[in-house]
Amino acid sequence: MSSLADLPAWPTDWGEGMKPWHQPACAAFDRYARRAASSGGIHAAVIGLSVILLTGCEQNTFVPPPPPKVEVAVPVKRAVTRYLEATGNTAAVKSVDLVARVQGFLESINYKDGDFVKEGTVLFTIEPETYKLKLDQAQAAQAGAQASLKQADLDFQRQSDLVARQAVSQATLDSSTANRDNARANLAQAQANTRIAEVNYGYTKVTAPFDGYVSAHLVSVGELVGAASPTQLASIVALDPIYVNFNVNEQDVLRIRAEAARRGVTVAELRQLPVQVGLQTEQGYPHEGKLDYIAPIINQSTGTLPVRGIVPNPNRQMLPGYFVRVRVPYDQMGDALLVPDTSLGSDQGGRYLLVANGENVVEQRHVQAGLLEDGGLRVIEDGLKPEDRVVVAGLLRAIPGEKVDPQLQKIDTPAASAK
Repeated sequence: MSSLADLPAWPTDWGEGMKPWHQPACAAFDRYARRAASSGGIHAAVIGLSVILLTGCEQNTFVPPPPPKVEVAVPVKRAVTRYLEATGNTAAVKSVDLVARVQGFLESINYKDGDFVKEGTVLFTIEPETYKLKLDQAQAAQAGAQASLKQADLDFQRQSDLVARQAVSQATLDSSTANRDNARANLAQAQANTRIAEVNYGYTKVTAPFDGYVSAHLVSVGELVGAASPTQLASIVALDPIYVNFNVNEQDVLRIRAEAARRGVTVAELRQLPVQVGLQTEQGYPHEGKLDYIAPIINQSTGTLPVRGIVPNPNRQMLPGYFVRVRVPYDQMGDALLVPDTSLGSDQGGRYLLVANGENVVEQRHVQAGLLEDGGLRVIEDGLKPEDRVVVAGLLRAIPGEKVDPQLQKIDTPAASAK
């Protein structure tokens, strides 16, 4: 039986500078296999190994894989509205604390907590009897003062006639004149006291100053109210319309004011801009009103400009204190470029797009991204050309600097709907 020692010596004639995987190596393997075959026995295993090695000695030319397929599309070109977007809070246009303005025991509560009431509705009654008696007393004093004045007038006229006939002295007429003037003053004081008594008597009925919703009552029937200071009984709030307060950062203020100056828009006209509002649970901005107030100065502590809108709220859907999304349309872009928002990436340099150039090589293009429009399309304000082919699908296969096989697609532009 043959042994490994009987195998022919391993070929060393690779040739100068040649490696075992070069073509001369294959020839050496062939010669070695032939000598091993003549030895028989265990050499059969070596022959098999040689056959395997020689199989790889055929001509092996590397064929690179084809470029990966990616979907590309040219940007959509259309007119879009530029918006100022912010977050804010709602606030009541009218909100009042209902207080007891006279002292007394609370006699009745004439509403249910949370009721919507009309202006003038009696909500609380504070014992009116004492104030009704004071009013009667004042009215009686006023009647007495009127009678005294009437008598003083008659006496003055009588004394005037007597002085004209020289029947009495001028001093008598002067005294009559003083009495008349004093009676007039007493009547004026009595009338003022009557008016005060009427006002206090009116305060015994606490009424709604406007249409609105009344809070839970803060006192109970039988309590003494208004003893030392006005006692708060409840509060009332009007919900239609409603304020929306938000802040605009300084950069946006500068940009909008510059745009307004370019177009010749005045501050008064800016106050007529529409305001669109959406709640956290709503899609889009279904509530629309208009700007109501623009602060004259920047808040230095926040670097923002306080702005307020007023929005109709007929269904009382928005309550004071809600967190809301706000946007204000302030400009129209005639030829804006839009791409799917999903095609944008981000790095330390900002937002970017992958673009297939004329040689189908991927370029990473940093752009200035604008607002997100309806249908998931993002406005590109700078860095993109109308003819650019943007990679919109297969982004992981699009490597900057590498070739791709671009498949031109059309960007879907669904019918505009509220975001």
